[in-house]
Amino acid sequence: MATLAGSALAGPDTTVEPRGDAFFARMAIVMALTVVAGFSFQLAMGRSTFASPLRVHIHAVLFMGWVAIFVLQSQFATRGPIALHRKLGWLAVGWMFAMLTAAMVVIVAMARNGTVPFFFTPQHFLIADPFTLLGFMGLTGAAVALRRDTDWHARLHVGGMAVLTGPAFGRLIPMPLLVPYAFEAAGVGSALFLVAGMVRDKRRSGAVHPAWWIGMAVLVGTLVFARVLANSPVGDAIYQAAVAGYPGADIPGLEYPAPPGTPLRTGQ
Repeated sequence: MATLAGSALAGPDTTVEPRGDAFFARMAIVMALTVVAGFSFQLAMGRSTFASPLRVHIHAVLFMGWVAIFVLQSQFATRGPIALHRKLGWLAVGWMFAMLTAAMVVIVAMARNGTVPFFFTPQHFLIADPFTLLGFMGLTGAAVALRRDTDWHARLHVGGMAVLTGPAFGRLIPMPLLVPYAFEAAGVGSALFLVAGMVRDKRRSGAVHPAWWIGMAVLVGTLVFARVLANSPVGDAIYQAAVAGYPGADIPGLEYPAPPGTPLRTGQ
């Protein structure tokens, strides 16, 4: 994606990726299709349902809305109109914080209610999912800060979006068979987008732009640090504080829940 939220903040002299280069626009479409495919597949298989609490629907609207913003902004940045691209950028900045809030509400509720998917330990899920969001926001925030340098700006935005595709990949691969590293396995799928960007740069200019390596470092770093933290005494304390007084308090944080006898209803 050529630019996103940051372009709205840069003023009238902001430049964007050359309009003849549609790589970032195509990348945005592929990422969006991956997200749609992952969630549609689970719905078609009967493993997810629209019969979920309101908080889940709000979460879904905000995150799918971000996917739509991401695709639109990539198109506006490469094809115009740039004025609309800048205006939508203002919305995107606030939208990220709404996403973080909605996601935290759902994540904590799942841990408290004992409805974490059985291929994750509740404690790891409670910690790893927020770290994924922080990785996304960190890369996106860096893209905003470097909005005048379009080479960095574009690639950091792709990196941020790549981090968000983990749940989509997780719905396309056999997660129960990948325990105890199901979360990391989904992250490998996300990394494919970054690798695609590296290959493109290498073929085009003979060198890989450092923004791709930063995106990869953030992706891998969040996965590794979340795993280490979840298995530490600090992780124990975080989990106990989050679930105290709720059914999740009776569920061991570092044990895998028993597979359900009915189709998994994620997000509750």
